[in-house]
Amino acid sequence: MNRKLTAALLIEAAVLTNAAFTVLGTSFNYPDVLKEPATDILASFRDHQSPVMFWFAVMAVSAALFAPIAVGVGRLSTHRAMRWAVPAGIAAAAVQVIGLSRWPVLVPRFAADAASSDPTVAAHGQDAFETAHFILGNVIGETLGYLFTAAWTVLVLVALHRTLAGRWFTALGAVSAVLIVAGVLSPLDLPILDTANFAGYVLWSAWLIAFAVLLLIRRRTVVEPAAAASSLIQARG
Repeated sequence: MNRKLTAALLIEAAVLTNAAFTVLGTSFNYPDVLKEPATDILASFRDHQSPVMFWFAVMAVSAALFAPIAVGVGRLSTHRAMRWAVPAGIAAAAVQVIGLSRWPVLVPRFAADAASSDPTVAAHGQDAFETAHFILGNVIGETLGYLFTAAWTVLVLVALHRTLAGRWFTALGAVSAVLIVAGVLSPLDLPILDTANFAGYVLWSAWLIAFAVLLLIRRRTVVEPAAAASSLIQARG
């Protein structure tokens, strides 16, 4: 993992995520559709099954990219916070892949069963979907995804400590992390929380792209302030 590859993955993750989110919002009314009853969600899924499966798979791939991104970014600093950032980034990738993969892997079967003329099969399909929706979606993919994504962002900002860019970069990342965490409170059904979470991911995407651009234009290796001061003292000595 070098700086150019890390930058390319940051841009790719941001572009794929936003492309998938936009198409799913248009064709599947995502994420608002998730607030609807299970029967309505499954009916809408059946009506748009192929594109919904494809774009959720794209979103899962974009989430998976954060495992190598976390490793690549982890090489930018030896700060203690960065040692925590790497596993946090990998965890963010893992939980989101698990949550998103249910749509192309599990939901097709649940949707087919829920449409069965046999009431028992239909009820089983709906119940199975609701269970997967809660455990894989709400708990693992969303709640843990929000927490690990925000944690990775904050830890990276602490580790880099403005050695890569100025205050604007830190502020943009920090604000996006706070707004993303607001999604954890989504079960309270307050519209402002969903809006804040959405705004957080928009800002976070901008932060990722800015991060990538900074990696490409700043060629020198990021060093710790303490290490830089030590080197200066040694040079003067």
